[in-house]
Amino acid sequence: MIETIRRFPAEWEDQDAVLMAWPHEGTDWAPDLRAVQQVTIEIAREITRFEQLLLVAPDIEGAVQSMVEMGLPPDPIRSFKVPTNDTWARDFGPLIVFDAKKPVVLDFGFNGWGLKFPSDLDNQITRRLAASGAFGACPIETMGLILEGGSIESDGRGTILTTANCLLSPNRNPHLSRDAIESYLCRVLGARRVLWIENGHLAGDDTDSHVDTLARFCPDDTIVYTACEDTADEHYGAMRAMADELRSFKTLDGRPYRLLALPWPEAVYDEDGQRLPATYANFLIINGAVLVPVYGGRKDSAAIEVISQAFPGRRVTAVHCLPLLPGRGSLHCITMQIPKGVLA
Repeated sequence: MIETIRRFPAEWEDQDAVLMAWPHEGTDWAPDLRAVQQVTIEIAREITRFEQLLLVAPDIEGAVQSMVEMGLPPDPIRSFKVPTNDTWARDFGPLIVFDAKKPVVLDFGFNGWGLKFPSDLDNQITRRLAASGAFGACPIETMGLILEGGSIESDGRGTILTTANCLLSPNRNPHLSRDAIESYLCRVLGARRVLWIENGHLAGDDTDSHVDTLARFCPDDTIVYTACEDTADEHYGAMRAMADELRSFKTLDGRPYRLLALPWPEAVYDEDGQRLPATYANFLIINGAVLVPVYGGRKDSAAIEVISQAFPGRRVTAVHCLPLLPGRGSLHCITMQIPKGVLA
């Protein structure tokens, strides 16, 4: 038997499309629905400058009509009528690996970030898309692990970056040890190793410290990470410890990573005075561009400059994402890239 080689691509590799779910009245967005829909359309508009958009919604005709009425042409959109609980495509969407250079759709379990929120419909979206022919002839594998896409980063060359706080959450995979989870990820994703971040968090975060809010792999052995230099801020100690961890990490060939520190966003609070998890690390990489969430603060331009250093050959575009923060997420959280070669 010839052994196949499995590989989990990096986000900056060529893509076919990006998956998004339309915010509707049945979601938690109902009180601010129009503003959240407008942000969704702004993100979709930038995506469709470069690639296709896969859109899911219970009322897909109404969703596409709303997008057209709000200024987005329908041509780059592939739409699918699928019932949804919410809009967080990063975490219920498919993860794609290449096995012998052929794409395979992995459908991990999604349980609402450790049983915090309803997820019965979102947990079925990947399988329903596959049944609708969205992924063409690509095989689909149902995985025996609870895992959200926002909890792992890949450099495309065998290294996975994650956080211990999330993957070792007692309401995700309590039957598995840390070593067992690492072994499983290496096997199904074709990884050679897992780098575990032990520190770092954002107040108001429901995900138990998803790595895509804290530290992101970028090309040329670069890690862009959220840094807190304000000694009076509640995050200062944990974020400084995370930065020390990142400095201790080495590439597969033993060199330190190139580290680029993102500015700490000004604090944002909801109407009840609860701090919201604002972060510039929640950017989306697409073909030829990087979409960066901004919040109308003084640090926005500095964040754009840092991310431009990490992606010198790409257009870096700011998208105003303040309306997403009350949902405890941002731009990367509501999107999931589909690598090139997957779509029918």
